[in-house]
Parts: sequence; structure tokens; C-alpha cells
Amino acid sequence: MAAALREDFDMRTQEQVNEIVRLLLAEYPEAVCSLDYGKDYELLFSVRLSAQCTDERVNMVTPALFERFPTLEAFAEADVAEVEKYVHSCGFYHAKARDIVNCAIVLLEKHNGKVPDTMEELVKLPGVGRKTANLLLGDLYRVPGSVVVDTHCIRISNRLGLVDNLREPEKIEAALRKILPPESSSDFCHCIVHHGRAVCDARSPRCEQCCLRELCQAYEQGTVRQPRSAQRTPKA
Repeated sequence: MAAALREDFDMRTQEQVNEIVRLLLAEYPEAVCSLDYGKDYELLFSVRLSAQCTDERVNMVTPALFERFPTLEAFAEADVAEVEKYVHSCGFYHAKARDIVNCAIVLLEKHNGKVPDTMEELVKLPGVGRKTANLLLGDLYRVPGSVVVDTHCIRISNRLGLVDNLREPEKIEAALRKILPPESSSDFCHCIVHHGRAVCDARSPRCEQCCLRELCQAYEQGTVRQPRSAQRTPKA
């Protein structure tokens, strides 16, 4: 049985959802994945490295990593300990290096060296969950309905009123897939990341600069804490 909506939850209408998407795409027309890659498996490995790590740090690490291991075969034959030295600064380097090597082996043995193009096959790869799989489907294959739920998406989709106080990524993914235009869902998620970094910060959102404030549930209800200099003056 579906959980009842909170009394103060004002679900955005489909018209509002479409306008939110339109405004975000207009605000961030060049929004793409900020990870640098040239081959499909390089994006896969970069996304794995980005777990609990910034994209900026990953982009600092991968040039040397991909130069040392220039092919998928080179990764499959690599000593995990050597890969660890290259990815150490990304954190959780033992698990990440192991997953990268094992993933290369699986791609060669079961997928002819290509990153799979289905959710079912992607989540079978070492270290790959639904967030990574959706990003790969959206960026590599432009699969409609690909929804990447990261910390920015969790925070902003709740603030906007696209979901009702949800924190579980899979529930948010399912809820957003029902309301987002399928052809725009992947781009929407990239825009959300840019918006989260530039405007809708976790601690100090700059609502007065936000292109979505007139469509935002949290802004309407005054439930988002803003920097003191940006707080709205009460109406007389």
C-alpha cells in the first residue's frame, strides 16, 4: 500500500514539472557529465571512482590511469595493487581498484569489450548500482527515462515538491520516471547537479538567484534556510 502524502505536501502538477524541466534546460544548456572520458569503459571506471569523491579529483587521477592502462585488456591484466596506487586519492581505493580490474575482465569475457546497454546487464558488473547504470544508459546510449539519483537529485527533488520526503534513491528514481519527460530525464539530472552546485546548496541555498523559486514547494512554504543576506523581507 502506498504511503499517504504529508498534509503539507503540495505535489507539483505535470504542467509545473514540465516548466521546471524547461527552465533548467534553459539555465544550463551545456550541462553534461563533468567526468572526462574518451571510451565507454573509461566513463564506467570514472563513475566508479567518483563514489564518495568529487568529479574534479577523479579528472585529476584518470589521465595518468588511462595512460598507464590504455586498453581494456591492459586493465584486465593489471595488478590490482598497481591500480590502487593510481586511484588512492579517490578514497576507498582497495574496493575501487578491485572493481575496475574485475569489471574489465567481465566486459571482455561476457560483453565483447563493450559496456552493456541494459539495466539488467549493467548492475551485474562489479561495483555498478542503479545510479551508475542510469548514467551510462543516458550518456552512452541516450536511453529515454534514465534517471540518475545522486545527493543533489535527492535534495532538490524533495525541495521542489517532485517527491514527498523520500530519501531512498530507488523510490525517487521510480517517482521521477513517472513525471519527467522520458527524452529529457537524463539531461534534467545533469542540470540538477549543476543547479545544486551553483544555487541550491545543501546548507545555504541562494533562492533569490534561483530560476525555479516560483515553482518550488520549499520556497513557497518558507522551509529552506537561506543565507541571512538573502532572506526575504516579510510582506507588510
